[in-house]
Amino acid sequence: MSVTTLFQSAYKGKTVLVTGHTGFKGSWLAYWLHQLQANVVGYSLPAPTEPSHWQLLHLPISHYEGDISNVEQLKAVFNQHEPEVVFHMAAQPLVRYSYQHPLETIETNVLGTVKLLECVRQCPSIRAVIIITSDKCYENPEDGHPLRETDPMGGYDPYSMSKGAAELVTSSYRNSFFNVDHYGRTHQTLIASVRAGNVIGGGDWASDRLIPDLVRGSLSRQPVTIRNPEAVRPWQHVLEPLSGYLLVGQKLLQGDTNAATGWNFGPAVDDVLSVRNVVEQAIDCWNVISFNELSSVKNPHEAHLLRLDCTKAHRELDWYPVWDTNSAITRTIDWYRTFYETEKLLTDVDLASYIQEARARRLNWTT
Repeated sequence: MSVTTLFQSAYKGKTVLVTGHTGFKGSWLAYWLHQLQANVVGYSLPAPTEPSHWQLLHLPISHYEGDISNVEQLKAVFNQHEPEVVFHMAAQPLVRYSYQHPLETIETNVLGTVKLLECVRQCPSIRAVIIITSDKCYENPEDGHPLRETDPMGGYDPYSMSKGAAELVTSSYRNSFFNVDHYGRTHQTLIASVRAGNVIGGGDWASDRLIPDLVRGSLSRQPVTIRNPEAVRPWQHVLEPLSGYLLVGQKLLQGDTNAATGWNFGPAVDDVLSVRNVVEQAIDCWNVISFNELSSVKNPHEAHLLRLDCTKAHRELDWYPVWDTNSAITRTIDWYRTFYETEKLLTDVDLASYIQEARARRLNWTT
């Protein structure tokens, strides 16, 4: 069965704008959309790392380098390509960096979202907008309950706060300018926001992220210092949330106003691991990895416990994860090991395997 039949062929021939396409998640999304035969347009800062998954993919898409804060440059891309779908991923994505650069984080994550939505307001071709935020957008009491879409937005650190604020911006624009009650009469655009847990997978070389740090350490044969080893996170392979984002986009394109809301995409509630568990499994996959621990007293605050409740996506979208956390870690380490030992990318292999297993489970988006 053709890949283009996924998501009911909703993306075939559509012009899709992806902001932040040179980043880790953005490059995987651009690759998948290209496989779906979408006309992909990317707008982003230059690739943030060397190596770069985006540069290694050599995708034949329309590529523009620009800052999400440059509204005139962004507007010119909208005007030139008249996209039908927008996936907004451009962001400052790191918690600890946000402590050092709070103003930059807020300007990029909050005002960047405002400027993106202002361009949407002025572009009548757009039918669907998917704003990607983070599981850290919630006011997390760390009381053990998995966070659900009805929980309040918040955030302790500047990064988390900026993602909560981006959610409020999205909700305000949806209510004020793209209200679902007026869809089909005063406007033709539906807007959703999507949140995911700690995303892993091959091709991430960002600093201050657990698995990229472990990979860098393995190459230098140096132990990696990890912080907060007992912190629990909803780890998931990058393809998991992307399948959810694409499914939401499909629903929006089909005019499903019930999809124009916020969504969680994460592993099963009981499928969570501590940082220590992830490191130990990574070592099992590639024994050149080693680590030591940094006292948490020296670190700025980060949530110790974070879990997502994805019941809404299960019930209303029939979306479910394909790979459990252990499989995600194994796939991720294998991607890096293969890349460094053979210079081969497993991106196509991972996507094909993910789709095959999803089809075997008869998941909704595979038809």
